[in-house]
Amino acid sequence: MAMTASSRAPLTGGSSDSERSPFVRLNELLAPHQPGKPLISLAVGEPQHPVPDFVGPVLAKHIADFGRYPANKGTDPFRKAAGAWLSSRFRLPRPLDPESEILVLNGSREGLFLAAIAAARYVGPRPGKPAILMPNPFYPVYGAGAGAAACEPIYLPTTIENGFLPDLDAIDEATLARTVAFYLASPANPQGSVAKPDYFRRLKQLADRYGFVILSDECYSEIYTREAPGSALECAGPDFTRVVAFQSLSKRSNLPGMRVGFAAGDKRFIGMFLELRNIAAPQVPVPLQHVATVAYGDEAHVEENRRLYRIKFDLADQIIGDRYGYRRPDAGFCVWLNTSKLGDDVSMTLKLFTEAGVRVVPGSYLARRQPDGFNPGAGYIRLALVQDSETTAQALHRLVETLG
Repeated sequence: MAMTASSRAPLTGGSSDSERSPFVRLNELLAPHQPGKPLISLAVGEPQHPVPDFVGPVLAKHIADFGRYPANKGTDPFRKAAGAWLSSRFRLPRPLDPESEILVLNGSREGLFLAAIAAARYVGPRPGKPAILMPNPFYPVYGAGAGAAACEPIYLPTTIENGFLPDLDAIDEATLARTVAFYLASPANPQGSVAKPDYFRRLKQLADRYGFVILSDECYSEIYTREAPGSALECAGPDFTRVVAFQSLSKRSNLPGMRVGFAAGDKRFIGMFLELRNIAAPQVPVPLQHVATVAYGDEAHVEENRRLYRIKFDLADQIIGDRYGYRRPDAGFCVWLNTSKLGDDVSMTLKLFTEAGVRVVPGSYLARRQPDGFNPGAGYIRLALVQDSETTAQALHRLVETLG
């Protein structure tokens, strides 16, 4: 295993400002200014497509279930529906047991946060300070989870040179030996990169060798315009040992406000996770689980969702072209643009807001600095193509006209 020695080595800390929510920082950046044109926000990854038609009737049918406390593990129909969907969607070694290998969540965000604490309990003592590894840029809840688990967050830079996925060969053995968990986002946010089976297999070999847990964030797996992404569960072996995948209806079904997802995988981990959630997490309302059960049994609304995103990425292909290092992402609904030749990402964010009325996120706000000061997100801006196609086209035309 190669020792980490480059200037892009993992970061083991960060400034207090960099630990804050990127969206709070963005609000503070833009607060003194007015948008130059009617505002179009491409900043928050909040799906704006229509809510599926079945949601209202299912809620109405089960409205009385709001009057009782739900079980923390989830209803039997929900866990069975989630398991059936996983088996139909991915090439699993075997079907997961809904009783012991699937756990309902209040959206994947809550699950990903608490999973760090569960992982520390699952793995036990490490030689030296326990560490949790994560990509950089990354979903902020990973860092928050590491802190809550009293683990050192180690940020693995994801750059164009390594395909926007953590370089597994650049992690030294001493770090791996004290690793509790490895957060992986595939499809990645913000770059849209997708881990291939060989990557998952190599990561699983490391997890088995060093005894850590893979926390695979797969919430964007259903938003793709070409090839369907795979899952870490496909390469986890017959018992899914040390592998847990996280899914959510937020992106797949345009239900970000419903807050229903699930974790699936390693039976022993799921058992410990349930024990933690029994005392530390709110239950998922039963009527919402009924909606989720129907959602995981219906692919028509998901296919329509993908069609709408495909239209918007076709627009991005046409309007942005080869500017700013644009490439159509493998999956997800974000666009990761390199504007470093025009100026720093914060200045470009301000320029787009004050001149074009387009709200985006500076890439540096989504990442942490490495020890030498290198920020893998610096020089990039992130766009979330969540608006309707007409609004998206208008925003992209304004962006190109403003940045040149």
